[in-house]
Amino acid sequence: MIRIGTRESQLAVWQAEKVKELLGGQGYKSELVYIKSDGDTDLKTPLYELGVQGIFTRALDIALLEGEIDIAVHSMKDVPTIIAKGVTTAAVLPRASHKDILVPKPGDSFSDDGRHMVIATSSIRRKAQWLNRYPNSQVENLRGNVNTRLRKVADSNWNGAIFAAAGLERIGLRPVNAIDLDWMLPAPAQGAILAVCRENDARCLEACAHFNDDDTSLCTGVERDFLRALLGGCSTPISALARVASGRLIFHGNILSKDGLQKIAIEKEALLADAMNIGHEAASELLANGGQQILDSIQNER
Repeated sequence: MIRIGTRESQLAVWQAEKVKELLGGQGYKSELVYIKSDGDTDLKTPLYELGVQGIFTRALDIALLEGEIDIAVHSMKDVPTIIAKGVTTAAVLPRASHKDILVPKPGDSFSDDGRHMVIATSSIRRKAQWLNRYPNSQVENLRGNVNTRLRKVADSNWNGAIFAAAGLERIGLRPVNAIDLDWMLPAPAQGAILAVCRENDARCLEACAHFNDDDTSLCTGVERDFLRALLGGCSTPISALARVASGRLIFHGNILSKDGLQKIAIEKEALLADAMNIGHEAASELLANGGQQILDSIQNER
């Protein structure tokens, strides 16, 4: 029996059930083990003020290393770019939507006219990109699982809130009035699910290898290389998206100041055979073209 560790939220359980289903397709029996993360206990402090990486993954990593579970399942964007010692990637599942979406308050008619808006999100990345596009807006903190956040939007005086499309779509909660924010670059690895196990667990590595998606693994790896090269965490507005098209990898990345007033973007493209280092190369170019000043100003604020 393979024990699959998961957080208790509806979305986390959906993701763990997906891994369980895939394991079952390979003839492996498994069960879910529910573990509460640090990010589930403090629902008031903005994520970027908590000052730690892996707030949603640390408890699962500990349970994995202590032998309480055999596999941990994460939203890949929540996983630190340096995985805990003794833990390794078992599989990256095919990516769902990478997009961010705006969920307007029921009855609010969103219009892209530059008016003053009150928008909610706990993500410093989403906040910075929103303020870059809509500088007259006010951004409020929003924490909790997706169900809680949707209720808060309905009960608040906000015009709307920003969510990851994949999270709402996976559990069938995307509102009909939700708007794709095609102009907003996602968090590195957004929309991807990561299964990890202990480094020496040959059985779990073999079991999960059957459903690893090569394109998603490559793209998310490039995005996370970009993030790691910029020394970015949840308190740094860094975005990245890589995609495969016609045998090439196409990469877009950016870094913004927290207030959204400054933005440096980078685009790169390479043949798949030459794409492994594109995240590092993009980060170096971005830093040399103004990104270092933004990064220094953010670090000096801490």
